[in-house]
Amino acid sequence: MYYLKNSNLTPPPKKMNVMRIKPLSVNECFKGQRFRTDAYKSFERELLFTLPILKLPEKPWRITYVFGFSNMRADVDNPVKPTTDILSKKYGFNDADVHGITASKIKTEKGSEFISFSIETFNQS
Repeated sequence: MYYLKNSNLTPPPKKMNVMRIKPLSVNECFKGQRFRTDAYKSFERELLFTLPILKLPEKPWRITYVFGFSNMRADVDNPVKPTTDILSKKYGFNDADVHGITASKIKTEKGSEFISFSIETFNQS
């Protein structure tokens, strides 16, 4: 996000690098249709079943993720989109109302991988 004159957006912190280019969505990265794999369908079923009942705070939201990986070469951003999509399905929200995401990863033993998250109201200040 970059500062626009006459807008209610705050300028980015001074130490941020700003490129004035429209961000590319995942949907714009591929041609044709993409199909969910059996692994995704299984992951979705398991996650939907194990997610707790939550009362969402006021939108817009910030989601904070911590992913426990047994392989630290795994990219921290890879599970963000599918996990966010499944959270939005479970809790009935539009992921366009997620205005901030923080993701981090920690090392865990093989077989002890996990996903943890919190959903809070996004405060721009």
